[in-house]
Amino acid sequence: MRRWFAERPWRRAIAWLVLLGPLFYATYGFANGWAASRAVVPTLAFGWERGIPFWPWTIFPYWTINVFYALSLFFARDRHTMDRHALRLVSATVIAVSCFVAWPLRFGFGQPAVSGAPAFLFDALRGFDQPFNQAPSLHIALAVILWDWYRRFIRPRWARGVLHGWAFAICASVLTTWQHHFIDIPTGALLGLVCVWLWPLERVASIRQGWRVTRDPQRWKLAGLYGVGALILLGAALAIGGLGLWLSWPAASLALVALNYAALGARGFQMDGHGRMRWAARWLFAPYRLGAAVNAWAWTRRLPASVEVAPGLRLGRIPSRDEWAAAGQPRLVSLCAELQLPAVDGARCVPMLDLVVPPPHRLQRAAHVIDAQRRAGHTVWVCCALGFSRSAAATIAWLRLHGTSASLGDAEAQVRRARPQIVLRRAWQNALDHATRHTRTP
Repeated sequence: MRRWFAERPWRRAIAWLVLLGPLFYATYGFANGWAASRAVVPTLAFGWERGIPFWPWTIFPYWTINVFYALSLFFARDRHTMDRHALRLVSATVIAVSCFVAWPLRFGFGQPAVSGAPAFLFDALRGFDQPFNQAPSLHIALAVILWDWYRRFIRPRWARGVLHGWAFAICASVLTTWQHHFIDIPTGALLGLVCVWLWPLERVASIRQGWRVTRDPQRWKLAGLYGVGALILLGAALAIGGLGLWLSWPAASLALVALNYAALGARGFQMDGHGRMRWAARWLFAPYRLGAAVNAWAWTRRLPASVEVAPGLRLGRIPSRDEWAAAGQPRLVSLCAELQLPAVDGARCVPMLDLVVPPPHRLQRAAHVIDAQRRAGHTVWVCCALGFSRSAAATIAWLRLHGTSASLGDAEAQVRRARPQIVLRRAWQNALDHATRHTRTP
């Protein structure tokens, strides 16, 4: 036990806990009081929810989230992961309470009388809680954050199964204790995902640190289009109601895509160096990614998955695992920020935004990654969503910097002969000119 404490920044954990506890109770209580002072507080519920059973014993898993919350800070092995985890908890509380104040909601029907052992916990809960603070459920948001935290410390499969089951029980208990309506669950899960996305535990820049407002007119144009799309979907969700409220998910997804184009750049998609997204980003951007995948299929379904540009160098769309295997299992190099590569060995990714010309240094970086794979003796498949722009530009940069092309025009002509569909307008050519002007490997 002494060694366990010595290896962990427990004093910092106590400091965070001293801050988080009062922050939660003060802000949560304020939101309850604010809602109680309103003349009318609406309810957002479906008729079928009255059929949900009331199970008093589920107050026990409901309350265990408090234990998991308090203990979680003492599991951190270093200050970085502790601070990021604590910032997730702070963000969830602040965002949820802001929503409670801006759009107060009331639980639609009262709880039955409770006796026996659960009665004590229900009485304790009613001591500081009221039938307000509904959507998004802070309970669900914290459950998502804590599940992601604890799964990193658990290795045995059976123990992970217990964690998954208990996390599910905590989430289900918000319904079976009649604390929340159904709409609070997906909105709370969305909030939890946003907090996990905002503060990655890995030693990479957080979303806040990566915020750089763009000066590129094309990025602002695309940000505006995605933002308008998000507003249209949100308006449709509110107008339709019922099942139509699920349109809020793609609305949120497009809103985050707009933020990526406006300020966050490709890093907002959280694609790692091997072409795989972090799990929270996969869920947040799932509706957008589905649309991007369908669009890629529609444009390339009649084209070969890849073409040979030079011996050992292929260019095309992001392949399926079967297409990758049929091509002889080449090393994949992706330039795509929004679509994942299949989980195969040796894949690399230099993520770039779609429909945007990247800075020259990113094209240089892509060319060097391609060259490193080739120098290791591998056939390389360079890809993006369609294989028309990002991957084509990276291939041209490699041909000029590391290949045999005597000029940029020769490199582009070689790529265009292999894949006539490539789209590289003047801005792309200017970026390639800057990327290849000063460096050439003999």
